[in-house]
Formats: sequence, C-alpha cells, structure tokens
Amino acid sequence: MIEDLRRRIEGEEFDYQALLDSLKGYERPRDKITSLLRQGVIIRVKKGIYVFGPKQARRPFSREILANMIYGPSCVSLEYALHYHGLIPERVEAVTSVTSGRARRFTTPVGLFIYRQVPQAAYPVGIDQVQLEGGRSFLMAVPEKALADKIHDDHGTGIRNQGDMRRYLLQNLRIEAESLAKLRKETLSILAGRYRSRKLRLLGEVVARLREEGERHERSH
Repeated sequence: MIEDLRRRIEGEEFDYQALLDSLKGYERPRDKITSLLRQGVIIRVKKGIYVFGPKQARRPFSREILANMIYGPSCVSLEYALHYHGLIPERVEAVTSVTSGRARRFTTPVGLFIYRQVPQAAYPVGIDQVQLEGGRSFLMAVPEKALADKIHDDHGTGIRNQGDMRRYLLQNLRIEAESLAKLRKETLSILAGRYRSRKLRLLGEVVARLREEGERHERSH
C-alpha cells in the first residue's frame, strides 16, 4: 500500500487533494490518512500540506517549496534568499518570504516560516522560478528583489543618505562590495519605482558608486 502511495505521489511535498486522489481506491480514505499520520508514513506540515516521513522519503523535502505552499501568493525572499544567493554570510534558520497579503508566521514540525507584507505593485517584480530535480520548482526573489524587500522591511535603520546606506549594506548586512557591484541597475530602478522608496533609490546610487570604484581599482592595477 505504501509503495503504491509513493508511486502515485512523485514529489516529497504534497497537498490534501493529491493525497486524497492517491487513496481514491479506498472506501474510507480519511481514515487511511489518519492511519498514515499515526504510523509516521506522512507528516502534516500544516493543515492540508504534507511531506513523506524519513523512511518513505526518496530525497530531502524542499522547505522552499513548502514555503510557497503554506501561504500565498508568496515567494522566498529577505534573509533566506540573501543567504541562498551568497550575499550574506549568516545561515538563516527560518524560511523568510514576502507576500502581497497579510504578514503571517507559521511554526511547523519542519521549521519556522515567516511571511512579510510588501506593496502589491512591488510584489511581482524580480521573482524567479527555481527548478529542482523531479520537475519540482519554487518561486524565489532574485538578489536585487531580496535586498530591496529586506531594506523595505527593516524599519528604524535611519538611512538618510548614501553614506548611511553604504554602512548599512557593508557593515550591518555584511554584504561584500563586489557582490553589490554585480546587482542589476535596471532591476533596482524598477523596484525603487514600484516601492516609491527613496531608500531604494539610494541603494541604486550606492551600487552604481561601488561599481565605478571597482572598475577604477581594476584599471589602476
């Protein structure tokens, strides 16, 4: 029976409908789900969302896919995405996402999932679809969006000018100047417009300045 279930559900992460469809040959599928949960064959992440237990898993489940499934519309962003893209050194335990809906937080058996609200106009800019093995995928912010979302969400930074922004990026967030210089000017400009944010315009100016400094340094050597 368990082998049959695994054959019908390809991915490690699945919802209640997929589970119900895979058990449609049973007279009382809901009782079967209760039994599968009790045996640890499947784990309930949140109401209606599941992963296979360790003995049935073919590969590690994706917390990024789960983040997309748990609450939407959403995409993985902020600190988690900044670390994923190699911009900040600290590993982030919680999976952080942005949403155009209300801010939410979910504590689950597989970790903490945090969702921060961003303006509707800014939400869809800079979302990438990351492909995983087995045809699975999840939505994640590109580096420019992850940083813009973080700056928007980080209240009380007191950023008023380019100097403040530079210190915030290099000292507070500990992002390397070389990494900042590689950020795309056009994407940052669109995000600043959608956010209607002076701080994000300052971000674009600092990134341009760092790029110029890097190019001057290369020419002088």
